Amino acid sequence: MWALSAVGYRRLGAAAALATAAGGWISGKLPAHDPWGLWVDHGSTVRTAAAVLAYAGLTVLVVAWWQYGRTASSVRETLTTLAWWTAPFLLTPPLYSADVYSYIAQGAMVIEGHDVYTVGPSSLDPAGIGGDAAASVGNHWRDTPAPYGPLFLLLSAAVAKTTGGTIVPAVLAMRLIALASLVLIVWALRRLAREHGIGESRALWLGALNPLLLMHVVAGMHNDGLMIGLMLAGLALALRGRWLTGSALVGLAMMVKSPAAVSLLFIGVMVHASATGPQLRRWAKGLLAPGLVACAVAGSATLVSGTGFGWLRTQGVAGNIHTALSVVSDLGLGLGELGRLLLGTDPEPVKAAVQNLGLAAAVAVILVLARRSMKGHLPPVHALGLGLLALVALSPMVQPWYLLWGLVVVAATQQHGRIPAVLVVLSAALVYETHPTGATPSYGFALAGIAALAATLVIRRAPFPPEAARVPGPRGGDVDAPLSTEAPQATA
Repeated sequence: MWALSAVGYRRLGAAAALATAAGGWISGKLPAHDPWGLWVDHGSTVRTAAAVLAYAGLTVLVVAWWQYGRTASSVRETLTTLAWWTAPFLLTPPLYSADVYSYIAQGAMVIEGHDVYTVGPSSLDPAGIGGDAAASVGNHWRDTPAPYGPLFLLLSAAVAKTTGGTIVPAVLAMRLIALASLVLIVWALRRLAREHGIGESRALWLGALNPLLLMHVVAGMHNDGLMIGLMLAGLALALRGRWLTGSALVGLAMMVKSPAAVSLLFIGVMVHASATGPQLRRWAKGLLAPGLVACAVAGSATLVSGTGFGWLRTQGVAGNIHTALSVVSDLGLGLGELGRLLLGTDPEPVKAAVQNLGLAAAVAVILVLARRSMKGHLPPVHALGLGLLALVALSPMVQPWYLLWGLVVVAATQQHGRIPAVLVVLSAALVYETHPTGATPSYGFALAGIAALAATLVIRRAPFPPEAARVPGPRGGDVDAPLSTEAPQATA
């Protein structure tokens, strides 16, 4: 196979990102109305050609990412590559999702005094501040209450107010939040990797340079990026003994999206391990203190926002939408339909029961991981990453970018073994699941399957070297040898 230097792959990836962005400019999720005339439809023929260009660019980007991971790169080089690959997406319309329009519309709802936890964007005045954003929201979500916390709604409201709801500046302002999230992820990844003895550029390669993150956090502006960044920063501080501040940051992360709350359990493991005094006191401090701090922050954010505590009852609204990536929902739907055909029963209760069993199984896995972590068998942050992956795998609704919840954590804690290899394969596959518009066409699943098979064969035929050492770089800090997919030797 042909081979380039790290700089060569950086340039190849940048060209691929530029092609993806150029195709996405026309085939992305364009607004229903753009008064500036920048993001407008050019007809089905041009739109189809642009989508092909976007898919081709994305394919080359995935290859460049994989090959870049096989080079020995310093932290400075990897950060430079990240900047090159991010730049083409700065001015594009939303790619691979229409969620950003929901964010802007919900911000406008806060400004106009609507209860965002009771009604959806369709309640906005079409001629008002959020009218254009509401008209651009996907059909599934126009009447759906917000499942997000008050902190994110305040940010969305600030964007809507500052831009007057005008689509182009509002979307670009939301992308600034996404970029700030990426910076926070990079900052925390480096510190967590250092704490776990993982090469920093290796962690950045899997956790930040990952095409799945670039497409869905930078290009798609999903608020999962902000949740992950705040959660990782809280974990990094907790590892250094600043668990109060860390728990507070996790509380803010919860006020973006609720899955961040899982990390409090593992911060509690850290607190328990570092606490002194009687065992009962250590248990109480570990189990209760981080949660109390985070709840205090969440409660304060809710009161300051004025949006109320409705977010407590809307956490399951997304589960009403069936996504084919959810194994438990697919299984529940299949069993429900089988019962309808054989027994004439209503399939919905069966589906709901299977979904609940999936969530219960995820909670059980998380508790087992926390117990193993408390006994010293797993580092708490790594156990959290595994727990979040289990939560995603067993959730009633799964989107491709949900994989990032646990992937970014694992990127900072494990360099060897099957788990990083599986995450690489899934990252390469899941970028194809969504069309640049955010739709999920059937051929997207076919492309994802082909990509998963190809990535698996490549890893099996050309694995990374079995050892990953850090060697001094000339001026950019330590240089990390390529990521290994070989499991390390077991230690006592």
